[in-house]
Amino acid sequence: MSTRFYLPFTLFLSGFALMFSSLQAQTDFYKNYPFTRADTLRGALRPERTCYDVHYYALDLRVDPRKEAIRGAVDMSYSVVEDFERLQIDLFKNMKVDRILLDDKELSYTREENAVFIQFPETQVKGENGTIRIQYHGQPTVAANAPWDGGFVWSEDRRGRKWIAVACEGTGASLWWPNKDHLSDEPDSMLISLTVPSNLMAVANGNLREVDEGEKTTRYDWFVSYPIDNYNVTLNIGHYTHFSDEYYAADGDTLALDYYVIDYNEERARKHFEQTKEVLACYEHYMDKYPFWEDGFAMVETPYLGMEHQSAIAYGNKYMRGYLGGMIPRDMNWDYIIVHETGHEYYGNSIGCYDMAEMWIQESFTTYLEALYVEYTMSYDDANRYMAKHRLYISNQEPIIGPKDVNWDHWDGSDHYFKGAWVLHTLRHAIGDDDKWWEIFKGFYRENAMSLVTSQDFVRYVNEHTGKEWEAFFEQYLMHPQPPTLEYQVDENEGNLTVRYRWAADVPGFDMPVIIGNGDKEMVVTPNTGDWQETLLFNTEAKDFEVAVDRFLVKTKRRRS
Repeated sequence: MSTRFYLPFTLFLSGFALMFSSLQAQTDFYKNYPFTRADTLRGALRPERTCYDVHYYALDLRVDPRKEAIRGAVDMSYSVVEDFERLQIDLFKNMKVDRILLDDKELSYTREENAVFIQFPETQVKGENGTIRIQYHGQPTVAANAPWDGGFVWSEDRRGRKWIAVACEGTGASLWWPNKDHLSDEPDSMLISLTVPSNLMAVANGNLREVDEGEKTTRYDWFVSYPIDNYNVTLNIGHYTHFSDEYYAADGDTLALDYYVIDYNEERARKHFEQTKEVLACYEHYMDKYPFWEDGFAMVETPYLGMEHQSAIAYGNKYMRGYLGGMIPRDMNWDYIIVHETGHEYYGNSIGCYDMAEMWIQESFTTYLEALYVEYTMSYDDANRYMAKHRLYISNQEPIIGPKDVNWDHWDGSDHYFKGAWVLHTLRHAIGDDDKWWEIFKGFYRENAMSLVTSQDFVRYVNEHTGKEWEAFFEQYLMHPQPPTLEYQVDENEGNLTVRYRWAADVPGFDMPVIIGNGDKEMVVTPNTGDWQETLLFNTEAKDFEVAVDRFLVKTKRRRS
């Protein structure tokens, strides 16, 4: 069985429903979305997928840059979870399956959309292990705008030489290699063998085990020794040069840092990538040491912006500050891709989610890590200032938690990034005790590292460590498009201010604490969604009254008294 902890999917769904009383309302939100049979085949866990658990892949791939084609084989080793005679793997329909073998016996199969259903001649019995080989070839989907849509990137460097990469988060790894393409099942380890023209270098995840040089082609064998999401499996092919460095953890352990950059960028990269060490120190401070220690930490220059490929981060920010020179305040000088994608080694790669519906667990936590990096290197006030930039990208058009059981990557916005980060920022200040907040933030990561989690797991952890129930908070922010609105009235009386307040929210019983007032006259109040409540702010005028929207993602509405 896989070394990660896997919650049975039926329990995941029941827990999902129990936590959110408005699950049906959230489900109704998506009822008119144009989900297809292909989306369901990829997104749902039916008996043909839950009957087996993959624990190892060996991918052997030959890449032909001239024809923009690939040919290869995958050995998929699995354990039988429930008796079966038919299982599902995934491979895009534009890729040709040549044959599928079990112990040198050819198996029959049928196709539906991007799913391949393999028929076994005899019942595979629970508790047994097996390995099948899938041989295939074709021209994989080309990304029109990587990494935002999935596919291969057949590019050239500035000297006109071949430069090839792949990005497939959301779209799925099955666009280029056959696998059980669902977030709930990761192999414990993986071998990635890439054969390319001998004038090119091939870089993948993990550690380079062997290079077999031939006259015309060279094979590079890379081995991943930790569980890995299928979409994180990568290849990078180009005129790379390699240099290395080291990071020293707080306990004195040494982490290998490896960088693969296009040869003419080596001098620039050596200087620019020095900031990686400070990023790793920050995340070690707030969470723990880099999680994939034995596989090392690597960044690989790519012809697209970036992606969190485990232990081989795709880097394409052109050695610029911020996000291609922008998106961060002008007085800040750090590389967005290094900070964000390194954060994904913790949330996304070490801690992951079971279903694409809960991608906020990966993206929101990682986006919030950007602000924590600012707080670590600058100050808390600077982190708040950075978070204010994120508000510009919040759309409030969809719930943060998406539709379940479908492979759906056509979000209308980026709320599972920026709004989700603001949910964490809001929770921190609603808890109102930073010592407790850091205990929760670090503790949740350490308790769940190298595992898959649900939103309910995080809610439960927050409840246990605060002694307060936060279900209504998470239901409002995750299951409904709009944040809560603080309705208030203010009346001046002899230099003091009477403030009446209540929440307008989708969730009955929403009662999040919030800060009102101004400067040294700030006050924590706990409105509810029922009756108006009242408090008195001394020596305060109506024109000076504020709600702490720099720390809470809320709307405000002043009502006449």
